Amino acid sequence: MNQAIIFYPVIALVALTFFVAFNMLRSRFSAVKNRQVSIKYFQLNRGDIPDAMQQLSDNYDNLLSMPILFYLVTLIVYVLHVVDEGYLVLACLYVAARFMHSYIHTGYNNVVHRMYAYVLSAVVLIIIWLRLFFYLISNAVVS
Repeated sequence: MNQAIIFYPVIALVALTFFVAFNMLRSRFSAVKNRQVSIKYFQLNRGDIPDAMQQLSDNYDNLLSMPILFYLVTLIVYVLHVVDEGYLVLACLYVAARFMHSYIHTGYNNVVHRMYAYVLSAVVLIIIWLRLFFYLISNAVVS
């Protein structure tokens, strides 16, 4: 299997992160332009802002927290040359769950639905890390 294929899900998640970032920026410019938010708000990010703007900001923060562990494990499996169908499927499932989470969070924002998407992504990420851990353990014992 071509090891570099593992970066397709990574590129998709990076694209989602940039998409949310640009939408967040657009909503901020719009809120200032429409006088919903004072430009002074952004000096310390304190005060009241429209809910949609807060949702985009929170979602962007989410895309910069736990996904870092996904980026790291993806790089590790690539460097170790252990990318296989299992890692690829899990990576795609993780990214799909993150897309679902962002869609819910920046859209209708049902907390229960959002939690299910978040938990699914977290469980998949844990499985990826456990799979890598057991691979490393089994190779350390054999070597």
